[in-house]
Parts: sequence; structure tokens; C-alpha cells
Amino acid sequence: MTNTFSISDMAKAARAASRKMARCPTHQKNTLLRHMADLIESNADRIQTENRKDIAYAHTKGLSAAMIDRLTVSGDTIRSMSEGLRDVASLPDPVSEITRVWNRPNGLQVSKMRIPLGVIAIIYESRPNVTIDAAGLCLKAGNAAILRGGSEALHSNQVLADIIRMALSQSGLPLDAAQVIPVRDRSAVTDLLQLEEFIDLVIPRGGEGLIRFVVENSRIPVLKHYKGVCHVYVDDTAELDMALSISMNAKVQRPGVCNSMETLLVHRSMAETFLPLMAKSMQNAGVELRGCAESCHMIPGMIPATEADWPTEYNDLILSVKVVSGMDEAISHIETYGSSHTEAIVTRDYERARRFIREVDSSVVLVNASTRFNDGHQLGLGAEIGISTTKLHAFGPMGLEELTAAKFVVMGDGQIRT
Repeated sequence: MTNTFSISDMAKAARAASRKMARCPTHQKNTLLRHMADLIESNADRIQTENRKDIAYAHTKGLSAAMIDRLTVSGDTIRSMSEGLRDVASLPDPVSEITRVWNRPNGLQVSKMRIPLGVIAIIYESRPNVTIDAAGLCLKAGNAAILRGGSEALHSNQVLADIIRMALSQSGLPLDAAQVIPVRDRSAVTDLLQLEEFIDLVIPRGGEGLIRFVVENSRIPVLKHYKGVCHVYVDDTAELDMALSISMNAKVQRPGVCNSMETLLVHRSMAETFLPLMAKSMQNAGVELRGCAESCHMIPGMIPATEADWPTEYNDLILSVKVVSGMDEAISHIETYGSSHTEAIVTRDYERARRFIREVDSSVVLVNASTRFNDGHQLGLGAEIGISTTKLHAFGPMGLEELTAAKFVVMGDGQIRT
């Protein structure tokens, strides 16, 4: 069969399954997610065996260390997937929730009720855990999902697809409610993006190249973020130890992900004290520092930053550093080079913190905390299907509520319009 035909069949089946999932009671969806969690744990050896095939393939393709890190399914990854599913099962079901009620002068009662979006396609690179996170969230929100992982994760995603189908079968739910595209051919993605009749939303997760490809080729609405150029601003009132700890965690804890810090902004009054300590810690952790002229003057051996550094998402142990005169310059820099993803301020001044929150236009703004907390699980959403910087209709980490829409429900007692 051609990709067009097979992908079209998958989408038609997903549409039919989505109608059944929309009517599925909460207890049945929760049972499904717990079955999935149990099966992931009992099939851990099988999952990791298939994952090793993908890692070997990735090495032959010369993928970066950051990509291979995202691809690897460790014991912690297994636990995270299963715990994430159980967390989602324990969350309130958003479907049929009434979010607002008001009365009209003519006696009509108007309300808004959450409903599933329908069929959601998720296109992503590496990270086999996304297969489980995305399926779990979509199913709990009453949707059907079509999942297309990267070619480098084909074996991992296929074994996870088998586990999802087993759980659907055990729970008495349609097997086509969560499907994984079983081919590496990129034309499958192109074909998928044309099926607006059957698919309601596309969510791409991965590098900027993948996301731009999806946006440029899709006839279906896309929720996305292109990149994560995340900043930490160290104010002159910041506690030194706190600023060092937050900066190190934001850059070093996992540099290959979209919520890691790429640029450190430091108030000039703090720079002479803070920068040498920061540079020593960063360099000891293997971080390459690229700085403005002022920071290079303070830190011998720091590489001078170029204009190209400030908007760059390194996804690596590389950090841009800039000394700023204060809040105005810090916010201006973020407005110029940021990606509306994640920004943090370290300060003990309440009014400055409030101003930073109000004026910085990013999906998550943090005060005295690492950028690494822009994550659905960390923010209490259970698992996360992605991070949106588009504002339509979601902004920030997307959990269950972001996988629903709202319809108007009007209750009357014989009213007619005159």
C-alpha cells in the first residue's frame, strides 16, 4: 500500500475511535492507564532490548550525544513513564467539566463544558517516552492519537505501540484509539499533514527543523514551539548561593532539553562577585562560556560572544553570558532574542519580581527557581504532551485541559428569540 492510503486508513480508524473515546467513562480510562503502566513495568526488559537497537542505529547515523541522550530508555525512563501514567489516572477528568455558568435576562442558563478535541497527531524526535506520555494524556482527555516518532526510535516505539494496544484490548476500548506509524519514510508525515478531514490538531516535538517542516506542510492547525532560548537574570539583590545553584541547575542538569538555560544575564553590580564563582563552577562542569566584552574582561579565557550566539539554542554545554545595567536591559535582551519559552529571575526584591512576571512574555516565568521546571510533570499536570509558545489555544506545558476544547451549553424553558 502507498503511504497515502495506509495513513488515510489509520486516520479514518482514529476518527471512529475518537467518537467512542469521547463517550468513555472516567473509570474505564483510568483503568486503561493503569494497565499501560503495569505493562510497561512488566515489559521493561523487552523495551530496553528494542531500545538498544535504536541506539546502535543512532550511532551509525552519527546523531549527537544530546539526541542519543533523549533516545535512551533507562530504568529511570521506565519508572517515569509508568509513574506518569498513574499520575494522569489520578488527575480529575476534564471531559464534561463545566467551567463557567451565567444567566441571561430572558431566563436562559449558559455554561461552557469541556469536550475532547478529537484526533490528535503528535510528531516527535527521539524520546520514546513521548509515545507513552502523549498516548496517556490524549486517551485520558477522551481523544484518539496518531503518533509518529523519529526514524531513530522505530524499534522502541513499536514495542510501546504493542503495549498500548494490549492495554486498550484489556480495557475494552478501541484498538485504534492510539496508533503508532510503523515506517521510517518521511513521506508518511507529509501525507499525514494533509488529512484535515480526519485529524483535528498536530503537535510537533523536536528540533526547530522538524517543527518548521510540520508548520510549512500542514493543512491542520499546529501547536508548537520552535526553540527554547531560555534566560536566567541574576538581579543585584539576588542571594549569591541561590543564584549559583539555580544557574548551574538550569544549564548543567540536562543541557540537551528545551528548558535548559542558554543565556545568563547578570546585573552589573553583581558581576564582579558572581561571575568568577559562576565561571569556575561552569568550567569545572565542562561548560564552554561565551560572553559579552564586559564579562570577557572579568573572566580570563572566556570566548567572546558574537551576535549569532544570543538567539541560539545550543542544546549543549555552552552558555552565553551578558552583563546588563539592570532590569530594563535584561527584559529588552529577552524581548530581542528570546523564544517565549522560559525565563527566570533571581532576586529578593518583591516589586522587581512582580515586574519581571508582568513584562516578560514567555510561557513560563519563574522567580528564584530553575528554568528546568517548565515541565508538565514538575508543574503538576501529570505527564506533558509538549510546550506551546503559540498562545492558540494553549500557552506553556500542555496537559489534560489543553487537550480539550469548550462548547456552549444553553438550558432553557421554552424561550424563543424575538
